[in-house]
Amino acid sequence: MYNTLLTLSRDIFFYKELKLPDTFQTRIYLMFVHFSVMLISLKKKNLKFNQKSYDELFFTIENNLRELGFGDIAVNKKMKELNKIFYDILLKLESTTNDQKLFNINHNLISKYFDQLKDPESIKYTDFKSYFLRFFNFCFEFSSDNMVSKAIKFKN
Repeated sequence: MYNTLLTLSRDIFFYKELKLPDTFQTRIYLMFVHFSVMLISLKKKNLKFNQKSYDELFFTIENNLRELGFGDIAVNKKMKELNKIFYDILLKLESTTNDQKLFNINHNLISKYFDQLKDPESIKYTDFKSYFLRFFNFCFEFSSDNMVSKAIKFKN
């Protein structure tokens, strides 16, 4: 799960086309947006996601923080912060829609985490939104069992 999300978050599109800063923070936010889109897709199909995959994702992030030299207290604080950010993204990413097959991104949430995407009329924001709409449609085609393994094959 972690490696798939990391690969998706490192897509050159985000850094070359959208000019997002290539930082740990940006990659984590992009990982959380991708993961949230996957979970929203499953929810719209009335499917559940394996809790073990979620746990493994956050365990790997925690281990990576430790490898970066963060101590126990700093890791615990950072993990609490990252969990809050993930749930903020997950719960607010989608603008309200009644159609189970449609997906629309909440601009206010995206602008909160990505300064370069504050203007909803900008080509950068439009491209970002289009990318995630295509990603949602791509994920919507798969079951929970193979969504993660197939997601890595998503091409912008």
